[in-house]
Amino acid sequence: MIDQPKILIVDDESITRLTIEALLSNEDYDLHFAKTGTEGIALAAQVLPDIILLDVMMPGVNGFETCKQIRKMPNLSEVPIILITALDDRDSRLLGLKAGADDFITKPFDIHELLLRIQNMVRLNRYRLLTEQRQQMDRLHSELLIAYDKTIEGWSRALDLRDRETEGHTRRVTEITIQLARTAGFDEEALKHIWRGGLLHDVGKLGIPDSILLKSGKLTESEWEIMRQHPVYAYEWLSHIEYLQPALDIPYCHHEKWDGTGYPRGLKGEEIPLVARLFAIVDVWDALTSDRPYRKAIPPDEALNYIKAQSGSHFDPKIVEMFVSQITSA
Repeated sequence: MIDQPKILIVDDESITRLTIEALLSNEDYDLHFAKTGTEGIALAAQVLPDIILLDVMMPGVNGFETCKQIRKMPNLSEVPIILITALDDRDSRLLGLKAGADDFITKPFDIHELLLRIQNMVRLNRYRLLTEQRQQMDRLHSELLIAYDKTIEGWSRALDLRDRETEGHTRRVTEITIQLARTAGFDEEALKHIWRGGLLHDVGKLGIPDSILLKSGKLTESEWEIMRQHPVYAYEWLSHIEYLQPALDIPYCHHEKWDGTGYPRGLKGEEIPLVARLFAIVDVWDALTSDRPYRKAIPPDEALNYIKAQSGSHFDPKIVEMFVSQITSA
């Protein structure tokens, strides 16, 4: 709910203050009154009005000086100020503009004209404030996304450090998948989610005991059953984070196979999300072409032959063609 617009009226003449109060009494405004410029400056700092009606001809600190002082206050530097003046000459108006006034109305004023000017000023000021708030929210949102993404990068580095056999794997497969996805026609917004999904593709392995994840020998069937749960762990952890929900397909589905023999759900063909089908090829490619403690990397030609041989079983045939074309033209 938006608060009532606050209007500060600064005028040393009681008749003017009473007239304006009577004029605005039926309007939805929160009215504040000051009798002098000094009092008006103090009250403006206290209530932070949406608009100020400011008499020019006041004893002591006049309206021009009051306007200047208010304009120097950071929270009030852009508040609309209407000068109410008996002076109608060009020099007086120039002095008012130089002091920072936004509008003028001449005494004796037409009450209907004053009401319309106030309504317009309040509306414009509220629009300006809402625009600034939206811009601030956009900035905060962008900063929050950057912080989230930095956190994701930290998670991915921690995963690679835990499993030294795959150090650098996450960064490589994410970069190549982004290239492949761009070729496949994904837009920049979708690529951001793919980037996040790629970095988090193995986050579920945090739930796998070191005795299994770091085991140097062959895993037993019961150990494989535990290992195959890591996509499920990823889904269970990430699905509760709204920001990461569009990035779930890769962590959850990158071990599914085109022929339905993959895990964790045994999805088949186009049941498997497209981004997961893209990532699956890149994941295997990097595993084959990277050195591991228990074997050396195989040459790229042999790795491509393996991927081609898995077309229609492990991999989507159309994506195999796209991937081979991208790798051979690089």
